Amino acid sequence: MRLGIDGLKLPEVKKRGALASLDHVKSLGLGGVFFSTLLDMSPTLDRGALRELRSRADELDLYLEAGLGKINPFCNAEVPELRAAGGGDIIAGLSRMIETGAEIGCRELWVSTGNFKPQFTGRFAVDRFRTDVSWEDQLLAMEKVLRLLAPVARAHGVHMNIETHDEITSFEILRLIEAVGEDCVGVVLDTANMLQRGEHPLLAARRLAPWVRQTHIKDAYVGRAPGGLDFQPRPCGSGIVDFSPILALLAGVNPQINLSLEIAQSCEDKPRQAWPRQCIQIDDPLWRAGHPDLNEQELDAYFVMLDAFEQRVAAGEIADWESYERAHYGYPSYQHQPYGYTQTVGFIQQSADHIRALCAAQGIDLR
Repeated sequence: MRLGIDGLKLPEVKKRGALASLDHVKSLGLGGVFFSTLLDMSPTLDRGALRELRSRADELDLYLEAGLGKINPFCNAEVPELRAAGGGDIIAGLSRMIETGAEIGCRELWVSTGNFKPQFTGRFAVDRFRTDVSWEDQLLAMEKVLRLLAPVARAHGVHMNIETHDEITSFEILRLIEAVGEDCVGVVLDTANMLQRGEHPLLAARRLAPWVRQTHIKDAYVGRAPGGLDFQPRPCGSGIVDFSPILALLAGVNPQINLSLEIAQSCEDKPRQAWPRQCIQIDDPLWRAGHPDLNEQELDAYFVMLDAFEQRVAAGEIADWESYERAHYGYPSYQHQPYGYTQTVGFIQQSADHIRALCAAQGIDLR
């Protein structure tokens, strides 16, 4: 196993560009980078540029991972670059990305099922609760997209790996894998996103483990708040996720898997919006009705985990939402946002140290 970073959140990645960012990743003591899409590696999918990127990653002994993008046709208007990659044909664009990815050895490719809308709080921040199209119809449409892409994925030995993203549940991902085929569909395990769907991180990881091929290693604060629960990204080891059993699980099913840290993005790269609460409306009847697979046993485990975490917050061991937001982002005015490059590197180092320590304690080989 190797420990690297999600390229989207790597500080200064756009400023430096993909190629120079490889040297940046190496200087941070990390083992690789997971670019969200092939377009982040080369906006024009230039084969020469992609081969150069692959060659440089090999020289630096870094893993190189990537993805395709969104597979939900109801939200693809929000990502016009996918249509542009195929000259107006989204399926052609995604197919071209599969082909060019395979050419440079990137055969595990991330896909996502929606776009998070940070300008909204609660259920309307995710595509799951759109009112113009049901989530069931969106899932059916995504299955059709995966089926259209499956032949080219199979032809190139590629897996399209569905992230445990903000809007989808582990149960639904499993059904998509079953419908399309595990020979070309897998999972990107984001260790914190399932919290937004009321799923316990370890229980969800156990359900998905045999099909996990890529990761986003992420932690979060979750605490009771008006309307439900607050969700806030935190460095690994300072949030609610217990990584020890998840790391052991992943090492057992796929000891060669790469662990890609997903961190809070630097405010110098993307300024923080005011009042960025990500409310999980877990007590709302409409929210509950929108999660028919969620059972009482898992909810009980979720709240036991939450109660234990809130005891740590009450004891002062963990900062609450407002204290953390004030210290890092200038809450409540947000006119001064101190969370810049230096603080982001600190977030990376704290997270990396925690994951390395846990792996060492369990005898997991981690580079």
